[in-house]
Amino acid sequence: MKIGLLGLPAAGKSTLLRLLTKGEAGGPGKASIGVAPVPDARVDKLTEIYKPQRTVYAQLECTELPPLQLQQQGTGAAPGGVSAQQLAEALRHIDAVVLVVRAFSSAHVPHVLGDVSALRDAQMLYEELLLMDWSLVETRLERLREARKKGLRHDEEIALFERLQPELEAGRPLRALEFTKDEAALLRGYSFLTTKPMVLAVNVDEEQLRQRAFDGAEELAAWARERAVPMVEVAALIEAEIEELPPEEQAAFLEDLGLEQPGVARLARSAYEALDLISFFTAAEREVRAWTVRRGTGAREAARVIHSDIERGFIRAEVVHFDDLVREGSMAAVREKGLLRLEGKDYEVKDGDIIHFRFNV
Repeated sequence: MKIGLLGLPAAGKSTLLRLLTKGEAGGPGKASIGVAPVPDARVDKLTEIYKPQRTVYAQLECTELPPLQLQQQGTGAAPGGVSAQQLAEALRHIDAVVLVVRAFSSAHVPHVLGDVSALRDAQMLYEELLLMDWSLVETRLERLREARKKGLRHDEEIALFERLQPELEAGRPLRALEFTKDEAALLRGYSFLTTKPMVLAVNVDEEQLRQRAFDGAEELAAWARERAVPMVEVAALIEAEIEELPPEEQAAFLEDLGLEQPGVARLARSAYEALDLISFFTAAEREVRAWTVRRGTGAREAARVIHSDIERGFIRAEVVHFDDLVREGSMAAVREKGLLRLEGKDYEVKDGDIIHFRFNV
């Protein structure tokens, strides 16, 4: 699954990308795309229990999207950046969007619009995505109506797009609307941006992080809640400094800031959950690993994530939930209590399942 970081220049996208990908992406001479491990305390606990040779977390592919040349009037829009059409093309390959806005002020890094307002920036970026979808609807409607004049009938598609147009004009993203099966099938042929899950990342400074406050924080949080957009505060600069410390010093620094984990870890988890993804685990002395599937995935389909041979030769899934294993202390105790279940191919995998697949090819 792919997430894209979208924001105005100097919002902190590059620093966030480096933090998410553990320094593998972003920065001078580095690609603006990389893989981010998704922190998971359950993986850490399984590693503690099994002491494996290797531990692998769930992963997200992250990319820094190019800055947008804002089209709105009267905003003092930032110079440079790509056009809406170019950005829309880049976004088509993204599964979820992370809007990055800054709440910190810095004389060394002036804001491109002159003053800092995280709420204004979030609204501008959000409205640009709505505008791009509206433009796509408008263009498509014009073509469909012209085709109708020539005798080509697209009545269902025209009716659908005529319904979408006022919704977008009213500021409602397409993901908030309900569609019939036929309408959803029609929409799949287009790359609408507001159908994608979204997360809001607010880049704060150290003092704002300590105070758990910044100018306009309550208003921004209310704006995000109204749109069902998860909001995560991240102090990119201080977290980049923490990342350079030894692990034991990192923990002490985070504790001093009153944090259980870095904001960037919470951002990765929020993006993962916004995509409606869950993790199941395989655990052994050789490897503890989190595997990613969409919620509602069946056991046989989940087996394919590991290897197509396992899906093809699927016999059954031996399943125990993470909570049961931790509570009982060992797999032997789980078996003794009858908590290990045998499930068939249609079993719906649950978040936190530990699965051993039986197969024959």
